[in-house]
Amino acid sequence: MAYRLRRLNEVSMISRHFHSGAISRRKISPLLTRENVEGSKDNLRRCSSLSETNNNSLAHADTLEFIKSRLSEFEGPNHRWLNYMDQNGVPVNKDGILLVLMNAYIEDSALNSNRNCAAMFEKVKFLKQRFPKLNVFGLQCGSSMKSVATQAQIVRTLMEEYITFPVLILDKDFLKMTNGPSCLLFEGSTNRLLHHELGVELEGIVRAIEELDVPLSDVSQKDDTDLFHNANGDVMRQHEIMKEPYAASALRNLLLYYPGCVSVDEDGNRLFISDSNHHRIIITDGKGKVLDCIGSSPGFEDGEFESAKLFRPAASFYDSDEECLYFVDSENNAIRRADMERRMLETVFPVSVSRTTGIWSWILDKLGLARKVDDISDEFNLDSLSLPWHLLKSGENDLIILNRSFEMSWIMDMNTWEIKKVTRGLQNILENYGHMIEEKVNMLGNDSESSLSHQLQNSISAEGIPYAGLMSSVVKFHGCTIFCDAAAHRVLKCLDESRTTLDIQFSDLRVLGLPYWLVCPLETVFNSKYLHRPWKEHHHRFTVLPGRCDIRVKVDLPKGIELVAPLEEECIWRQVRGSAVDLSGSEEVETNKDKVGVAQQWFDELDNLAFSKSVNESESQLEDQFIDQRSQDMHKVHFSCEVNLSPGTGEVVVSAVLYLKLHKQEGSRDTTLEATKILNVQEEPSQRNNNDDACLSLLLETGRDLQDFIFMRPLHLRIRLDCLDHPKAATQKEIISTDTTLEVNVSLD
Repeated sequence: MAYRLRRLNEVSMISRHFHSGAISRRKISPLLTRENVEGSKDNLRRCSSLSETNNNSLAHADTLEFIKSRLSEFEGPNHRWLNYMDQNGVPVNKDGILLVLMNAYIEDSALNSNRNCAAMFEKVKFLKQRFPKLNVFGLQCGSSMKSVATQAQIVRTLMEEYITFPVLILDKDFLKMTNGPSCLLFEGSTNRLLHHELGVELEGIVRAIEELDVPLSDVSQKDDTDLFHNANGDVMRQHEIMKEPYAASALRNLLLYYPGCVSVDEDGNRLFISDSNHHRIIITDGKGKVLDCIGSSPGFEDGEFESAKLFRPAASFYDSDEECLYFVDSENNAIRRADMERRMLETVFPVSVSRTTGIWSWILDKLGLARKVDDISDEFNLDSLSLPWHLLKSGENDLIILNRSFEMSWIMDMNTWEIKKVTRGLQNILENYGHMIEEKVNMLGNDSESSLSHQLQNSISAEGIPYAGLMSSVVKFHGCTIFCDAAAHRVLKCLDESRTTLDIQFSDLRVLGLPYWLVCPLETVFNSKYLHRPWKEHHHRFTVLPGRCDIRVKVDLPKGIELVAPLEEECIWRQVRGSAVDLSGSEEVETNKDKVGVAQQWFDELDNLAFSKSVNESESQLEDQFIDQRSQDMHKVHFSCEVNLSPGTGEVVVSAVLYLKLHKQEGSRDTTLEATKILNVQEEPSQRNNNDDACLSLLLETGRDLQDFIFMRPLHLRIRLDCLDHPKAATQKEIISTDTTLEVNVSLD
């Protein structure tokens, strides 16, 4: 009875903050009473209410006004926004419903470096998917917010948890209304506030949002061209699905960007490395030679490996009988299957339905407007697959799927691809699958733990199972242990016999092709409303005559940097427009001998005999040219573009990626200078922004020899060609040859 009275009192306190009739009639699905959901009753907690005292109410109002005054200004005397691209824009909309995740981004917090941190971010992401119009941002307070070390800790959290919403940092710890990490939920126009403590369950926050009676999920009041249904039926803005942690964007120039998970095919001598923040799965052999790559860019699209889209792939396992790789597509809340023989990727959960076919359907699908899925429900399904990370095979036909925080797990039938059972709560999950998790983690061994102490200190641990979060990052392979060191952006090989730990050296990088951020696909331009180009373009302009034009490009590398591999055609993207036509890669047109007279053929054969070289001389010359080319490739990059020009204006746009590393040198070294070259940021501290300083600090904290990093450097070249009219000949039948050769010199300094 006392419990009921206490609950009634709490409800009465909350209800005073709403106008009469403001309670929404929408209901949450009654999933908590289902028999196949474990731990639902034990995990229910109460939502904390506002204080009844007038002083606290005034403090809350002052706090909200202070926060709202900083929402429209990028930087001020005591605040600064991180993880936001446009410094001239408005980071957060003041109107509508605002959800603030507070004090959950640095190591001083009780959340950071453990599973509770992941659980809180999972809740926020889930709410954002459920309510697309919900304005979400982070807030971190403290007296040391302006220090580079503190901002580096925040950027590390954004990178590891893949946080795309902006974060407001304050150098004053004025928020006395909270004790540790928490959520603030309020309506911007009226300052109506609900304050949720860290332990509140997701159901309580959802009810509070729905009770505010704001149409956060009513798509009828929004232009349909700005919205689409994702795989779980959630309505999302298409240009938001492409968002990435902007504060950590300098780290994406590394060859691997937070490689979170790995699996193997021992019979086929293959490693499947989930390069999570690059949204791809790299397939290599045991020595690191790249064999193939799954995924082209962030998104959700099936198809061939080169065109398929993923959104932060994580754990995987290889089925040798089917010759297929199964993996979780974390941010898409999906399970994908890659057929290694056909090189095709398909989604097995959720099951998509193709309603129309044809070219128009294909265009709509490319623009993200045509994807439909089964079982789209208006009710809020608390048991739906959300942000999966770990994947285990159980028996013959069952998959066990867990999220990063080990707060939820799902059992899925591989025959029907339906969820059979949902388990909630860490204790229930450990009771059911603790032995399987511990078996995976034990692959590290005591020797590996001692040598990887720096890498393991920030890993997620479960009760009684240290480093449980690494269960999908370690695997046995041919007498060694493969370990994904995600924080240091590398993959390690620990030899079981010698107890030696080595970095896997990757080769044949041309298979990876161009990174997705160097070229802008049609759907990105259509949905992003503007095209942001963070890179430097090299502009050149020439006046030429009509005919064939051979453009020879020479690229000088910065001092102290060398090529890992020569520039291949797979790493070059060309676009020719206007009065120019691209001829690069086309085969030379051979003359038909039937149209040449017999006499001319006889004279041509005589010329070939007279001026041909001996076999030994030709082989020697080719070998010398090969040696010269290899020696030049260490310092310069050479490639060409061939176009055919007509009178008018043409333009050649070239994007290429160079795989580089620092030149080996002995003695004292300036590691900060080396880090600036790797991340391609300004060397002068006064010219760098806060994000660059934070990324530099994270790179130096990895403990790796910077000379071992393989990194990418983009090259963007734009050549304007003004083509004049054809020159006049003495007679109409005479043709004047006007073929042109242009040399373009580019420096990456």
